Amino acid sequence: MKLCMIGNRGGHDKHVWDALPHLPHVQVVGIAAGAPEDDVTPWLRRCDALGFTPEVFDDYRQMLDRLQPDIVTVCGPFELHAEMSVEALRRGIHVFCEKPVALTFEQLAQVHDVYAEAKTQFPGLHLATIMNLRYDPAFYTAWRAVRDGAIGTVRLINAQKSYRLGRRDAYYRDRATYGGTIPWIGVHAFDWIAWFSAQTFTSVYAAHSTQYNQDNGDMEVSALCHFTLTGEVFASASLDYLRPPTSPTHGDDRVRVMGTDGAIEVRGGQAYLIDAKTEGEAALPVACDRQIFQDFVDHIEGKTTALLTADDVFAVTEACLLARQSADEGRMMSFAS
Repeated sequence: MKLCMIGNRGGHDKHVWDALPHLPHVQVVGIAAGAPEDDVTPWLRRCDALGFTPEVFDDYRQMLDRLQPDIVTVCGPFELHAEMSVEALRRGIHVFCEKPVALTFEQLAQVHDVYAEAKTQFPGLHLATIMNLRYDPAFYTAWRAVRDGAIGTVRLINAQKSYRLGRRDAYYRDRATYGGTIPWIGVHAFDWIAWFSAQTFTSVYAAHSTQYNQDNGDMEVSALCHFTLTGEVFASASLDYLRPPTSPTHGDDRVRVMGTDGAIEVRGGQAYLIDAKTEGEAALPVACDRQIFQDFVDHIEGKTTALLTADDVFAVTEACLLARQSADEGRMMSFAS
């Protein structure tokens, strides 16, 4: 199976490299920089360590036409995710894309329509974004417990994504190239909400702020989003880059899922169950036997059904864009029925 890679922004390409030693039939055959200023040297070193000798291209389209890969990873400039994904999908190439897959509604509609059309010509065509936290052991364990009925029927979800700001590249400072903090880090929280609730988004009201962003231009450093989902399920997502540089970890990811028979909480890499059968809270043994890129490949090969589908990608990306619009305009936004 031939794999080509476009760009290396965002840092989540590590999930591909982590999986490749366990996928000996997947070979990196081509690499293209997502933008002229992007350095692919780190990728070439990784390829050398794994025994790959990929061709290097200046034009990713030329790479796709010449090498005709089975899979392409898209980690180019954020504002080009949609364009690059569309070019691959039109060629019948499976797409594993950095999140979010689109920064505008127009881009999202194009990816959606091209994917739907391409699937009629290339049955089994797969599209996923690197929403890797479904595969984190604590979150995966919590989801399985919720799915298996440990807390009854889900009624309320609170999600948190909190990070150190650190030093950011220049493209994070411009909405046109960053897309906004709600799409960039909110995508994970919104994915938890949809995944844990098994419901559909119906409306969102959000707010965000660039105050105290340490001269990072358009970059928002705090945001709060309130969602209503089908079944009168409510959810909130708290997003920030306010975590002090002295904090023990770069990020602090949490979720709290309240059900009719108890609660599941994930914090500090651990999942906890609170129910009427247990005094206090019970720490659940955390584990996940699936890895995101290996799951992607296994899905293509018909060995399993991936945890993350194209429908999930489209629904969560729409949630990102509507939440950002709500925050920009200060009004509630409704989802298409």
